[in-house]
Amino acid sequence: MKNKTFKLSIVLLCMIFLLMGCNNGPSPEEQMYETLEKVVKVEKDFEEQQEPLVELEKREKELYDEILTLGMKEFDQIVTLSKEALDIVTERETRINNEHESIKASKKEFQKVDSFISEIKEESVKEEADALVSVMNQRYESYEKLYSSYTEAIGYDKKLYEMFQNEELTLEELEQQINLINETYEKVVAANEDFNKLTDQYNNAKVSFYKSAGLEVVFEEKE
Repeated sequence: MKNKTFKLSIVLLCMIFLLMGCNNGPSPEEQMYETLEKVVKVEKDFEEQQEPLVELEKREKELYDEILTLGMKEFDQIVTLSKEALDIVTERETRINNEHESIKASKKEFQKVDSFISEIKEESVKEEADALVSVMNQRYESYEKLYSSYTEAIGYDKKLYEMFQNEELTLEELEQQINLINETYEKVVAANEDFNKLTDQYNNAKVSFYKSAGLEVVFEEKE
């Protein structure tokens, strides 16, 4: 039994060496595909933050609206609601930071494609790959702007709910802070629209590259 196993191992080893001789490993296009799909997996944590963030924003808006309906006679309730809103803002901050870390990890993984592009022989395929990289880098830059505006808005939100807990708060101070918040969220909305647009462009560029490279990839349409 031992000799039989040993002989079988030698045969398998010889076959492996023969196969290695016939195959020099994956092509640059295939290596690029593997990296791009890893990027998708790395951004899974980014995707997982989306729904909770929306729910937190919705709940915070409800608290904010409720606070605005209360008068100074109900100051204790205003303080209670403001503290609850502050907790939500802190949770939003944690979520957006998790999202940011996911994007940074995605960028680190994505940078590996540069070494594969230089090895692509067909010029048209290389051009598709370069276009894909260009769009993705714009997407990363766009996200940094979005993250910066969102964290700035969070800082203003925190200050607002702290102000609500000050019995000496004036209407003028409140209006100034609310205007500041509204202006910042306008930047957030614009940055988010730009990021989403670039995400769509990147996904289209990726499909185009896969087809140009002759990679047999089955694409799933998202609802």
